[in-house]
Amino acid sequence: MLFRLIKPAVFALDSETAHRLAITALKAMPTRGAQSSLAKAGALTVNVAGLEFPNPVGVAAGFDKDAEVPDPLLGLGFGFTEVGSITPLPQAGNPKPRLFRLVEDAAVINRMGFNNAGAEVALGRLKARSGKPGIVGINVGANKDSDDRTADYATMTRIMAPYASYLAVNVSSPNTPGLRALQDEGALTALIDAVIAARDEVTSAAPPPIFLKVAPDLEPEDIDAIARIAIDKKLGALIVSNTTISRPDLKSAHAGETGGLSGAPLRSLALQRVRDFRAATDGEVPLIGVGGIASAEDAWARIRAGASLVQFYSAIVFEGPGLGARIVSGMERLMKRDGFTSIAEAVGTE
Repeated sequence: MLFRLIKPAVFALDSETAHRLAITALKAMPTRGAQSSLAKAGALTVNVAGLEFPNPVGVAAGFDKDAEVPDPLLGLGFGFTEVGSITPLPQAGNPKPRLFRLVEDAAVINRMGFNNAGAEVALGRLKARSGKPGIVGINVGANKDSDDRTADYATMTRIMAPYASYLAVNVSSPNTPGLRALQDEGALTALIDAVIAARDEVTSAAPPPIFLKVAPDLEPEDIDAIARIAIDKKLGALIVSNTTISRPDLKSAHAGETGGLSGAPLRSLALQRVRDFRAATDGEVPLIGVGGIASAEDAWARIRAGASLVQFYSAIVFEGPGLGARIVSGMERLMKRDGFTSIAEAVGTE
């Protein structure tokens, strides 16, 4: 209700200013170092890659780029959150304006370009919360001007692995030139090998699992190749998917902006990609469904299509941070309606 009251004022601000205001508000929330009752183990608990998620609903990377508010987000009832993308060195990202609300389409276009304060700043915050409850994934990227992007990912892995519930390797942002080329089979194999080796250098018992975030704009042969690598390298999960460079019919005046499109127009494409990766992996690799999720029904459709977990970010822009709790509550109702006693039972049953 509070968000509905302030939404017109928030939307009067440019998108980045509004986002900064949201982070500031979350930082002011009392968290007491614990998750809300909605995020305690129960009917929606699901185990993925050896991690017990109290519910399958998470915040996607991009919302909390610099690991400023993981605990307040968990306190809102999310089952997990993913910070980043974080790069070894600070970088300003692309010139502004670079973030656009497409109100008529319930969508967002961004060309942020991995803007973040760098590994050192995020590491300090992650160290400070060490030992607190809750699953916090760390999404790692490479600097735009890096001479060796594979080395950047390995560096980030060494820095962040001791503080990560899981590490998400992001090779699918459309806003860093050439980054998506790392999804090619040969390059991706070398990258994953480097990340695994780096992780194993700095962690021994219970190393964090490696998740891979992929683009929705993939050809069938790309999907098959990524699936083979994920199975061969025993990845913890595939995050399906990042923003799209495609442009369905859009109504907003910002429709022609360059960048990655997220929100409602991505829903059907992202759902199909979950189905595609479920088939390509034969269910051997857990999937995290992302893209166009804005309701419990959207999230439940992603679970039934083959995802074990879901994430969203753009919908928070339009529905407010209370959306997570509403989706969690709605998913439990839908699970009971359809006769399942756990999320695991429902995965891939559409």
